[in-house]
Amino acid sequence: MRTLVTGAAGFIGSNLVDRLLADGHEVVGVDNLSTGRIANLDGALLSRHFTFVETDIALPDLQAVVAGVRPDAVFHLAAQVDVRKSVTDPRYDASTNILGTINLAEACRRAGTRRIVFAASGGSRYGEPTTLPVREEVPAHPLSPYAAGKVAAEMYLACYADMYGLAPINLALSNVYGPRQDPHGEAGVVAIFGSAMLAGRPTVIYGDGQATRDYVYVGDVVEAFTRAGQAPAPLTGTFNIGTGIQTSTAELHHLMCEVVGNPESPRHEGSRTGEIQAIALDHTAAHSALQWDPRVDMREGLRRTVDWLREITVAPVGAASVATGPEGSRR
Repeated sequence: MRTLVTGAAGFIGSNLVDRLLADGHEVVGVDNLSTGRIANLDGALLSRHFTFVETDIALPDLQAVVAGVRPDAVFHLAAQVDVRKSVTDPRYDASTNILGTINLAEACRRAGTRRIVFAASGGSRYGEPTTLPVREEVPAHPLSPYAAGKVAAEMYLACYADMYGLAPINLALSNVYGPRQDPHGEAGVVAIFGSAMLAGRPTVIYGDGQATRDYVYVGDVVEAFTRAGQAPAPLTGTFNIGTGIQTSTAELHHLMCEVVGNPESPRHEGSRTGEIQAIALDHTAAHSALQWDPRVDMREGLRRTVDWLREITVAPVGAASVATGPEGSRR
């Protein structure tokens, strides 16, 4: 199968690239390297079945790339994923997450590619649902520009399905964690906590630590993408990809301390704008349509992540701070 992955040098994207290559597919990776790291693709670049193209999904160049590849499936993970940045600069957020998605959909229409698997935001699309874990039929209620942009991208893909016969599958991801998650700057809580603890730096929790998220291991997420990419073309729609289990930031910190062997001493600071208080995703629909279930429990996933973090060098600069974002990941 010929495949194209946007956001290929990112956390989830690079793990997906490796899986697609291991499964014997031809892969073209697209990334503008603004947050993705080319080092994440070191292994892929050794394969004759992988091609990397440095460009932005919002640029006209993308049309020629997709036309040249004529992929059987496109995996769309390129995104602006920082909720706080979306609040301070909503135009930039929309230019990537909405206009970039439209540009990709146009390219796929012209190239005759029907299947697009989109990394939607399960952690933010439902707002503050009254019942957890939340199911897909609950109306979207975005509470930040980031969430609004991701929902808008889903809606544009649905329009292209109706108008041109594209077959998008939106995977509404919960908080994804695992190897290659960026431990520097604005990144996922697991990577921030783990890298800080291993480097002997203090950790900071924004809020009282009782906000909950649904943490899902990156390997399980990659499995969902591969299943969606190979699903029969008539299948479209949005499917939650999460565990259905709520874990508070305080509980996560405790688990990380156990795995790392670190004393518990987080500092608490005020909550941040745009963050929701509780989320967990019901994945019953994904189980039924994609035969997908999460396999890696949290302790094992954290152990694998910490083992990876031990292999990388973390410079001890300042305190590590966390406001648990909607996906907790750079794509």
